[in-house]
Amino acid sequence: MTIAIKPIGVVASPVTETIDEGWGDVVSEIRLRPDLAAGLRGLESFTHVIVVFWMHASEFDSATHLVRHHRDRTDMPKTGIFAQRARHRPNPIGITPVRLIGIDGATIRVQGLDAIDGTPVLDVKPHVPAFDRIDEATVPAYIDLLMADYF
Repeated sequence: MTIAIKPIGVVASPVTETIDEGWGDVVSEIRLRPDLAAGLRGLESFTHVIVVFWMHASEFDSATHLVRHHRDRTDMPKTGIFAQRARHRPNPIGITPVRLIGIDGATIRVQGLDAIDGTPVLDVKPHVPAFDRIDEATVPAYIDLLMADYF
């Protein structure tokens, strides 16, 4: 099966190369195609949005990335790619909830988007806690250590 996806826009970010931490203060713009600007109506009333993007600078090699240490840190357990949020995936789709700073025409300003400059954006959705929050969620203890400086 083949799936064709057309990007709705592109990320403009001061971050031009992949990094593994420090994304929390990064302010980026999502520059939508002008023909989609009207689709932003009402989004300004939300504090957060979810950005779905294509991690175009990643490459997946099953011998290297299918089972690995998180961020190649040997103090982390080896787990499969589907137990990680790593960028090197069979389909490099990124999903990140971010703070909405503002909207100007077809441009959305956000904070905390972990996508580098030039990243194709596939979708933007409002963050709705009733849909997007799971109160009883648990993660392995090492995740807190792994994420200490990410955002």
